[in-house]
Amino acid sequence: MQGLIGHKVGMTQIWDNEGRIYPVTVIQAGPCVIAQVKTAKTDGYEAIQLGFEDLKASHAKSPIAGHFKKIDATPKRHLKEFRSMEIGDKKAGDDLTVEIFAEGDLVDVIGTSKGHGFTGVMKRHNFKGGHRSHGKSDQLRAAGSIGASSDPSRVLPGVKMAGRHGGTQITTRNLKIVRVDAEKNLIMVRGAVPGSTSSLVYITK
Repeated sequence: MQGLIGHKVGMTQIWDNEGRIYPVTVIQAGPCVIAQVKTAKTDGYEAIQLGFEDLKASHAKSPIAGHFKKIDATPKRHLKEFRSMEIGDKKAGDDLTVEIFAEGDLVDVIGTSKGHGFTGVMKRHNFKGGHRSHGKSDQLRAAGSIGASSDPSRVLPGVKMAGRHGGTQITTRNLKIVRVDAEKNLIMVRGAVPGSTSSLVYITK
């Protein structure tokens, strides 16, 4: 497995050689520095810890500054462990770029969906709402009855109700990479990925 940390730049569209048009998401992926290589012998499991996006030394807390000082690298704003990532000859201090990906690769993209705050059942669960007749002007967007009857005389767990909408981690799987720009550290994947513009995403192959 290969992985990188990046920012969602936004969406656009591109054409292929046959004149077909595709929606793509542009992601600025890396460059990421390997902050630590964890092995089963020393840590009990294998993983590679990546750092992304430079952080001013004056803004870095002592533990983070010391962590990157060991590998003689600039402190990073974001840290992420990728388990099951191929260690091979990788070592702390090495840089990873979009060149680990190629056009045609299938990747999973993990991001945080857009937050919508506290929303009602129609927006959150696509309820159709109440009848628009017979004087029900105050019940058009209400959830309706949630009770089950005298048995069990309680609201069962999992009933769809109003509440916090969005802002959750979502993984979009098997997105095809249609273009890689190594010079600008950009990759373009076919389709949409979770999150708003500039939000943090994790890409794994």
